[in-house]
Amino acid sequence: MHKRQKYMDQIVPFVNKPVIKVVAGMRRTGKSTIMQLLIDYLIKSGIKKEQILYINMELFENSYLADITELYKFVHNHKNKTGKKIYLFIDEVQEIENWEKVVNSFHTNGDADIYITGSNSNLLSSELATLLTGRYVEFFIYPLVFSEFSQFRNKEINSELFNEFLKYGGMPGIHHLDFKEPEIYQYLSAIRDSVVLKDVIKRNNIRNISLLEKIIQFLFDNIGNIFSGRKIADYFKKEKRLLSHETVYNYLKYLENAFIINRVPRFDLKGKKLLETNEKYYLTDIGLGHTLLGYKDSNISAYLENIVFIELLYRGYEVKIGKFEDYEIDFIAQKQDERLYIQVCYLISDEKVRSREIRPFSKIKDNYPKYLLTMDSIPESGEGGFLRRYIPKWLIEE
Repeated sequence: MHKRQKYMDQIVPFVNKPVIKVVAGMRRTGKSTIMQLLIDYLIKSGIKKEQILYINMELFENSYLADITELYKFVHNHKNKTGKKIYLFIDEVQEIENWEKVVNSFHTNGDADIYITGSNSNLLSSELATLLTGRYVEFFIYPLVFSEFSQFRNKEINSELFNEFLKYGGMPGIHHLDFKEPEIYQYLSAIRDSVVLKDVIKRNNIRNISLLEKIIQFLFDNIGNIFSGRKIADYFKKEKRLLSHETVYNYLKYLENAFIINRVPRFDLKGKKLLETNEKYYLTDIGLGHTLLGYKDSNISAYLENIVFIELLYRGYEVKIGKFEDYEIDFIAQKQDERLYIQVCYLISDEKVRSREIRPFSKIKDNYPKYLLTMDSIPESGEGGFLRRYIPKWLIEE
């Protein structure tokens, strides 16, 4: 079992601390594996197996525990039988209506050290913001980034490996397969359908499924492009489908809550304020997009942007799109007092392209690092006030 050490390093310091540990992320990104790694850690630390109670709410045999009265009795009986403090793990907690009441009860009484996972941001944020305010810490689990992908493949980092990452994405489960394209895309298609069905359609009672599928297809085909509700509505109007901007934004929000997509706001560097319109969206995993549209060489720039965006989130940055007058900066990445400006370009084919990509940097007068990330195999450069880096190398050098 691969350890995904970065996440373990984040969570382990909170073991036995009086806060609920919330592990969030899209389905099949490895949250259950993190739970098992934590259980293994506890056992190696001297905790008895009988003190550990793991409940996976995706198993049919546990479906009766969706009733919070049954859940409370089950956990309470286990605690009484053990006679000691227990370590409670609940996987996919959003399957339990009003789960927060039981979790809060055991947490308040000090009866358990509690760990939960969830696959819906709206559910977790809304409930944790009420009953559990100040009583939890949240950890987000992403699909494998490139450095993890190479560990799972146990292969030397080279252009061939990076091409596999571009083509298949970072869902951990693909590494249990024979690593052949038909099998991988079949597996990823099943994940996409499961997430859309369980965390979007059922959770939000969507009836017009064909419209949702069309919006998903449009979204997957426009990753990294500037978005607006009007733009999508106008697109569907041309296809003789009438829908309101509000409907578009509702569907986008449902997909965002299920962690399928990530909304990235635009920040006006000159006015120092967030802009309300023309945001961008990136996929949590590019492999899921390929299952719907296929891998397209013509979209390589968008794929690279998407990979860099997820990598920045994985490294703990808050990410925005930068705007300065008429110029756009792909990413402004902020972490405490640290800031990075990043432009992503497939290849610097000539001086015209190079000038276009670095021109926004000249408008920024502060001294924070500025990176131009490309797939050029020529030696990296640090001239002109910015650093040009080879993307696969940058991805493995945090």
